[in-house]
This record gives sequence, C-alpha cells and structure tokens, in this order.
Amino acid sequence: MEILDISLTDWVGYAAMATLLLSFLMKAVTKLRIVNSIGCLLFVIYGFMLEPAAKPIIITNAAILCVNLYYILKK
Repeated sequence: MEILDISLTDWVGYAAMATLLLSFLMKAVTKLRIVNSIGCLLFVIYGFMLEPAAKPIIITNAAILCVNLYYILKK
C-alpha cells in the first residue's frame, strides 16, 4: 500500500521520527518519556517492517522503551 508514492513502512518510519523529535520539545520529563515511548514503539514496529528486519533499530528502541517505562511506572 502506497500513499503519495510512500510505502506504509516509510510512513511508520516518518511517524516514529516525528514523534521522537516532538518528545524533545517537552519540558515536563514525564510527558517527554511518554511521547518518546510512543516514538520508540513506532521505531520497533518500523524495524520489524523492514526487510530484512533491522535488528539494531529494534534492539535500541526496545531498550529505550523499557527505560522510559521503568521511570514512568516508578512514580
């Protein structure tokens, strides 16, 4: 499926990138971690959608997601 000649995989990658960038504009740390976690989750999905799967993208963003969730749930 392509929209504007951009594949669904690329759309997920762009959404992940935009969400991650948006998270760094947050002043409140908890809000930053929540938005950053969404971006990391999108990057994990994106990594699996790539052929072959991009293990460095998956591993790095899954680890960051776990760190974010730890600090979110710690409060």
